[in-house]
Formats: sequence, C-alpha cells, structure tokens
Amino acid sequence: MNENGWENYSRLVLQQLEALSSGIESLREELHDVKNQLTEIKAKEDRVQDLKEWKSKFDEVVSPTQLGTALRELEDLKLFKTKAITGFAVIQAMMALAMGLSQYF
Repeated sequence: MNENGWENYSRLVLQQLEALSSGIESLREELHDVKNQLTEIKAKEDRVQDLKEWKSKFDEVVSPTQLGTALRELEDLKLFKTKAITGFAVIQAMMALAMGLSQYF
C-alpha cells in the first residue's frame, strides 16, 4: 500500500513538474515576443529621433511661416514674369505694326 501511494505521489509530482515546465516554456516564448516588440519600438523611436533632428535643422534654415511666405512670393514673381513677357510681346507687335504702317504713310 505504501509503495502504491509513493507511486501515485511520484506521478502527481511528475505531472506538476511537466505542467510547470510547459508554463515556463510558454513564458519564455512570450518573453521572446516582448523582446522582439521592444526592439521594433526602439527602432521606431530612433527613426522618430532622426526626424526630430532633421526638423530642428530644417527649422533653423527656414520656419514654416517663412517658407509659406517665400512660396507666395515666388508665385507672385512667376505671375509678374508672365505679365512682363506678355506686355513686352504686345509692345513689340505694336512697334512692328507701327513701323510697317509708317512705310505706307
């Protein structure tokens, strides 16, 4: 009887050890997943840090407001250029017409 009790007890202990072993293995897998996720987060954090540095350097050169003003001024200059070229062409055409008509009068 005593031997049968010990056999049952040893099976119970063995089952508990196997359950603990599988639990530990599961925890190891979860820990590995957490480490992978942490590595990904650190990589993303590094990229964010690089972007912050780039923005800081860019802001030293020109602020967003200054950049917007410069772009509006550039558009104004393009419009002025178009008007000036058109005006010059019209004046040239009128001068050519006037010179052509002056030969007939």
